[in-house]
Amino acid sequence: MAQIPTQQLEMVKNLRGIDQKEYYVPGHRTCAGCGPALCYKLVAKATGPDSIFIGPTGCMYVANCSYMCTPFAMPWTHCQITNGGAVASGIEAAYNVLIRKGKYKGKLPSIVVMAGDGGAIDIGLQAMSAMMYRGHDALFIMYDNESYANTGIQTSPMTPYGGKTTFTPPGKTIPEGKKLFPKDAPQLVIGGHPAVHYVATASVGYPVDLINKVRKGLNYQGPSFIHIHCPCPKGWLYDCKDTIKVAKQAVETGMWTNYEWENGEYTYQHIPKAYKPVKEYLKGQERFNHLNEEHIAKMQAFITAKTKAPGKPVEVPVLGPREQA
Repeated sequence: MAQIPTQQLEMVKNLRGIDQKEYYVPGHRTCAGCGPALCYKLVAKATGPDSIFIGPTGCMYVANCSYMCTPFAMPWTHCQITNGGAVASGIEAAYNVLIRKGKYKGKLPSIVVMAGDGGAIDIGLQAMSAMMYRGHDALFIMYDNESYANTGIQTSPMTPYGGKTTFTPPGKTIPEGKKLFPKDAPQLVIGGHPAVHYVATASVGYPVDLINKVRKGLNYQGPSFIHIHCPCPKGWLYDCKDTIKVAKQAVETGMWTNYEWENGEYTYQHIPKAYKPVKEYLKGQERFNHLNEEHIAKMQAFITAKTKAPGKPVEVPVLGPREQA
């Protein structure tokens, strides 16, 4: 079978090397300081115009698309929250057929799923996993604002332990709010999908790193996965001007780690010489204001264990909600 021609995107060294043209343009209705909107802006700059974006229902669909108008200056299609990976698979397969039959003369476009944490690692996990399993040449991005935000800030599998949401309100019986610790999304992909050769984490607080990881993921032939941390002022309850500050605090305290997994090898970015206490991250967000010292210590123990082997599976001191110490 003839090789399908694909794009090769160049890495950038600094902000000056980033394309100044906008492919995610004004006119949307996202909140002030929206981390996912900034994520979309940077991802679109990374992929450029020869791209096709798939948008499962979520914040970046509901807040971006109204009155028959979208802010996307490239082909974009809305899909159900459950089937982003399936729609991307179909688009990629169709282009492969057209290219092989000579009915399309260009290279395979960059095919990108932009799914929230619900549309990626919760309700959308089956279709995402199937795309990875079949080996489709597409990039699946999870923009993670740690909740089902567009429907009222409900908990998701990525909501941190202790996070206050409308489904995990703190009270007398459950004073910490959310009792569960979040899924490790990259490890679900790495551990379960042999066709995947590139998995990364990124943060809107580090735009050059984010753009280069998107381009590297697209340059691989086959499926890739990137988990992007996107602070949400509406759901996390902090001042909207502090989105980048919160993103960087997550890295400085170990609540978030930027790394790449490439053909079985881990490399790390922005690892601090010494981690600040997790409490420094929690105190700036009202969603954690109800936590007492016992809860904070439990969170610190979890993060301390994970930072000893960032990104990799590690035994962490966590009991299930029905287990007794």
